[in-house]
Amino acid sequence: MKIIARIRSAFPEKFGIPHQSGCVESLEARVIFEPEYRNPDAVRGLEEFDYIWLIWEFSESRREEWSPTVRPPRLGGNQRVGVFASRSPYRPNPVGLSSVRLLRIENSPKEGPVLIVAGADLMDGTPIYDIKPYIRQDIHTEIRAGFTDRKEMPHLQVEFPEEIMEKIPEDLRKPLTELLARDPRPRYHSDPERIYGMPFDRFDVHFRVQNGILRVTGVELRDGKHAKY
Repeated sequence: MKIIARIRSAFPEKFGIPHQSGCVESLEARVIFEPEYRNPDAVRGLEEFDYIWLIWEFSESRREEWSPTVRPPRLGGNQRVGVFASRSPYRPNPVGLSSVRLLRIENSPKEGPVLIVAGADLMDGTPIYDIKPYIRQDIHTEIRAGFTDRKEMPHLQVEFPEEIMEKIPEDLRKPLTELLARDPRPRYHSDPERIYGMPFDRFDVHFRVQNGILRVTGVELRDGKHAKY
């Protein structure tokens, strides 16, 4: 397997990354091809598709051993299901699959064709092994979806004080707010007094969750560290 590209996103660490692609559609990322694959002919015709599949590696979740069962965050981290009945990163082969919206293709003199995508759930620098177009036959409407049918995705009310919001670039405010509304905390965390810190782009965002309301308490620049996208 050869790495054909890497993603550049607003997530320098795993904490806070959406648990599913498409959850935060306003969040943009860039797919940068490796030098060997920076040939415009390789993406000829891809601009005619609205969505694409990314096949990638859970590069920060490699393990020598594997377990037949895992504890999905959607179930609060308390119940076990079979690893092949989940999307856990802890798999025999740490392969991820994401459907993302293709916004446009930019041609860079230095980096070749660059895919601008929305709704990605990948950490900055994640290696990508393949890209495929998403077609109408990929859509299945009348389905059973196991435990995900029984557990609704969390949605919090977000209070983002204006004086703190002003520290965030305007183009990042909407995706950050939508991301926070999805509750970035581990599912088994529920301490209403705890202040969490989430890395986002070049910032550390601090917040507290009480009674279904997430209140941002502070935003700080990270020490020279930021996403490369």
